[in-house]
Amino acid sequence: MAVYSKSFNDTKNNISSSAKNFMEKSNKFKKMLLPLGIILVVIFIASKCCTTIDSGSVGIKFYKWSSDSDKHGGVIGTCKGWVWYNPITQNVFEYPTYVQRKTYAAFSVNAKDASIFTMDPTIAYRLNPEKSIDVFIKYRKSLQDIENGYILTCIYEAYRICANQYTSDSLMANRGGFENAVRERLERSLGAEGFIVEEFTSQITPPNTLAEAINAKNEAVQNALKAENKVKEAEANAKIEIAKAQGEANALKIKGDGEAYYNRVVALSLNDLLVRQYAIEKWDGKLPTYMTGDKGATPIIGIK
Repeated sequence: MAVYSKSFNDTKNNISSSAKNFMEKSNKFKKMLLPLGIILVVIFIASKCCTTIDSGSVGIKFYKWSSDSDKHGGVIGTCKGWVWYNPITQNVFEYPTYVQRKTYAAFSVNAKDASIFTMDPTIAYRLNPEKSIDVFIKYRKSLQDIENGYILTCIYEAYRICANQYTSDSLMANRGGFENAVRERLERSLGAEGFIVEEFTSQITPPNTLAEAINAKNEAVQNALKAENKVKEAEANAKIEIAKAQGEANALKIKGDGEAYYNRVVALSLNDLLVRQYAIEKWDGKLPTYMTGDKGATPIIGIK
């Protein structure tokens, strides 16, 4: 019985010792968990109360709601870098200020004579940082939303108004002037709203009937140029042949004149005495065997 009581006491002491050790470790864990929890809470609050604005952008800090009539749109001001704010009553909106490029789907406009042209515009623009607050107050949207809304409307309106000042033929003949007029109108309308146009290009597609007429005209011009070139080539070849024939004729004439001159000179130099001398030089000293005629053949040398 004493042995059993001793064993029970030892077990009880072991349990008490283990419980004590567990409580000590638990307390240590709680002490470690508290700072960790505080750090996590701070990180969470910081993530909700702080943001960063890129150096190529501008931030707009504003109140979500405000009863102050002087703060139109609830805007506090612009900001960059690390920005702290109250997530309950405030927020930060970011606008990029570097160049944005947008290519729009093709749309149609009418020229002065009601012919339909298709336009495929591409615009490169950027936000004027000095007017970023005005853009935010007026639109309160991202640049992508503004591209597909206000800017697209400005582009279409510029094309429509400028196209109505041209007939189809004059528009095709003055594409450069037409595009310059469209760009100037865009620069005025977008510049007033806080956007700077850096580049603007477009592809102008005329109606099929006009395109076919232009192609036919170009083909006729090309054929006329080819025919004119062939005529010039034939004339050049004919001139070459004429020049060649004239050259040959002149050469023959010069040659004939030279031979005639030579014959005249030789004929004048051949007098009777020279003929007899030439005959004597060639005579072998024999008289002909037979001589006929009334007086007979007489040698060319004289006998006295």
